[in-house]
Amino acid sequence: MGEPKHPLLFKDGDVTIGALFPVHSIETLSSFKFTQKPQFLSCSSVNLRDFRLAQIMIFAIEEINRSESLLPNVSIGYRIYDTCSSRMSSMSATVGLMNGLEIEAGDTCSVQSPIHAIIGETESSATVILSRTTGPFKIPVISHAASCECLSNRKDYPSFFRTISSDYHQGRALAYIVKHLGWSWVGAVNSDNDYGNNGMAIFLNTAQKEGICVEYSVKFYRTEPEKLKKVVDTIKKGTVKVIVAFISFLEMGLLTEQLSIQNITGLQMVGVEAWITSKSLITPTTFRVLGGSLGFAMRKINIEGFADYVIKAFWDTAFPCSHGQGNDSQIKVNCSSYQDLLVLKNYNEDVPEHRFSSNAYKAVYAVAHSLHSLLKCKTQEGCENGLKIQPQQVVEALKKVNFTVKFGDHVWFDSSGATVAQYEVVNWQQDFDGSVQFKPVGYYDASLPPDQRFVVNTENILWAGGQLEKPRSVCSESCPPGTRKAAQKGRPVCCYDCIPCAEGEISNETDSNNCRQCPGEYWSNAEKDTCVLKTLEFLSFTEVMGIVLVFFSLFGAGLTLLVAIVFYSKKDTPIVKANNSELSFLLLFSLTLCFLCSLTFIGRPTEWSCMLRHTVFGITFVLCISCVLGKTIVVLMAFKATLPGSNIMKWFGPAQQRLSVLAFTLIQVLICVLWLTISPPFPSKNMKYYNERIILECSLGSTIGFWAVLGYIGLLAVLCFILSFLARKLPDNFNEAKFITFSMLIFCAVWITFVPAYVSSPGKFTVAVEIFAILASSFGLILCIFAPKCFIIVFRPGQNTKKHLLGKIPTKSL
Repeated sequence: MGEPKHPLLFKDGDVTIGALFPVHSIETLSSFKFTQKPQFLSCSSVNLRDFRLAQIMIFAIEEINRSESLLPNVSIGYRIYDTCSSRMSSMSATVGLMNGLEIEAGDTCSVQSPIHAIIGETESSATVILSRTTGPFKIPVISHAASCECLSNRKDYPSFFRTISSDYHQGRALAYIVKHLGWSWVGAVNSDNDYGNNGMAIFLNTAQKEGICVEYSVKFYRTEPEKLKKVVDTIKKGTVKVIVAFISFLEMGLLTEQLSIQNITGLQMVGVEAWITSKSLITPTTFRVLGGSLGFAMRKINIEGFADYVIKAFWDTAFPCSHGQGNDSQIKVNCSSYQDLLVLKNYNEDVPEHRFSSNAYKAVYAVAHSLHSLLKCKTQEGCENGLKIQPQQVVEALKKVNFTVKFGDHVWFDSSGATVAQYEVVNWQQDFDGSVQFKPVGYYDASLPPDQRFVVNTENILWAGGQLEKPRSVCSESCPPGTRKAAQKGRPVCCYDCIPCAEGEISNETDSNNCRQCPGEYWSNAEKDTCVLKTLEFLSFTEVMGIVLVFFSLFGAGLTLLVAIVFYSKKDTPIVKANNSELSFLLLFSLTLCFLCSLTFIGRPTEWSCMLRHTVFGITFVLCISCVLGKTIVVLMAFKATLPGSNIMKWFGPAQQRLSVLAFTLIQVLICVLWLTISPPFPSKNMKYYNERIILECSLGSTIGFWAVLGYIGLLAVLCFILSFLARKLPDNFNEAKFITFSMLIFCAVWITFVPAYVSSPGKFTVAVEIFAILASSFGLILCIFAPKCFIIVFRPGQNTKKHLLGKIPTKSL
């Protein structure tokens, strides 16, 4: 019973294309008193972008009507409705398009729709309503700007097409650009409609896969001021420096206004095609908020002749008020409702930046090409007359269109009814004259191979706040090599602490999740970013400890040789001849070998040095102890021989003494041969004591062999100690048994102490302990046994007589 809604712009033709554009952005509701029919809704505040879309549509239709090759004898009419950015007006306009203007009481909908196709809407939510409403009637809808991925569902929207790509690509591209620029901590704001919700869902899903964390994700709608206030408060309290704004054009204007009022500036905005190239958003106050914004825009295309058309031909031929009130068959026009549009009559500076214009242009040509096919048009013969075109036929024809428009773009629809995704990356920059330009700084082209689709030239970007340096937006700074990331409890994965790698572990890349264990012979350096070869540790000749031990070893050998020289020079004196001088010289020889064998323990272990050091040590010490034991037995036998009737010395003469030394030594040689044959010592790398160092040491091979060698030495030493202890009080001015007792006491003490020290000492100190034991016991033997004799020979030559030794001349005790 209401009055049908009148189109804003219209023209009759053989075929008619409908269109819905939000030419105005504010709708005023009339009061509903229920005393009369509802009045028409009034609209205000011209939306320049969509007014240009209405103009480009008429421009394209007039081009086609003049064409001799496309629909040569068919004229295209149009009915363009203003939806006032309102769902209510959009629904009213949709029904108006489908029904026509003249509806009499009792009429039915049995006749076909007067519209063959509808171009629109601009916003996704409005397009969803339009497509669901027209869907049952199979009327094709071709949108120039509705990019919501939800519209790709052919089951729900079988008659929907669009000359813009789906937000599936734009949402993913937003995540890629954020990742490419190194921002891992962002905020997200979207319109609370199909466009914003679906687009933001795609972005958030891709961002999660790319390792980008979102501090907050908030949304609002243009009619919800309270929600807008909460969004602004959230942005104000947030710590992020980058905001991804998947917002419709009108919501972005409201958000920018509030951010400007509250002086929230310095945030890097990353935007979408809905607002990133909107000149109407640029004001002196809002540029403080949006300056440096970065985002994806439709490609900038210059349509030849359109800039001149909008300031002359359009007003002369297509604008209703230029024709008076019209004839009876036309709708009477109230020119007062067009006054706000007349202001734009001589203005066209904005035309180059209206990037959606080319999409509307291509939509008109897509319908024209489908009609051209259905009407079987030919260039010379024209189109067939009398053919009734059903909207369903247009839908099927649109699926097959494939043509190129005059500015070079190839137009075709994929299986979802969309075109290929091609975006420019633009940056808001201010020129020297103060004007704001949308500078292209990169592109995204889904038709290219994956590794070539996305390019951004950061050198040409002017960042938020007019900064030349790219802003940082991270929850936590990158963890340098040598550390690993440890997630902070209850926070997103981008918020973490940097924990230094443990000893022996490294991370050689930034933001490593785990530290890697170094291989066995490697260790981490001080920075924990490289595995380096572990330090090789062994007792070397060049270090202080090695030099000291070499000195005492050579000093001991030299001292022994000096004693031997002294003894040799006085070999005919009683003190040298007493107690078998032959054993004394053999003992001095073995002591020299004992001192020198310690040198085999110093230096880098090799296969030969490992076998020599223990065997030479074992044999020389047994030779040494055997000589001492022989001398002890000689002392005992000598005094036993003085007893009446005793001829014991004949059983232990020089030959027997030599034989005993040889026998004792051969037993040790046999033990060493068995040890070297069965399981000889070998050089090995000990990595148990120190993590950061490798100890080069001689592994014993057979521990039984090692302890058998030491045990045999200990057995002889204990036996020698016992015998010398028994002979310590035998009468004589120079009883050698006393000194042998002292030497064996020192020897046994040293080697008893050696066992726990050897077992517990780590690394090269094990070798040092063994060398110390060898030197200490050797010095004990030479000092205790030979020092008193040398003292008498050198300093008390008067006591070096047989009478004195036999105790027949009184003397002071030594």
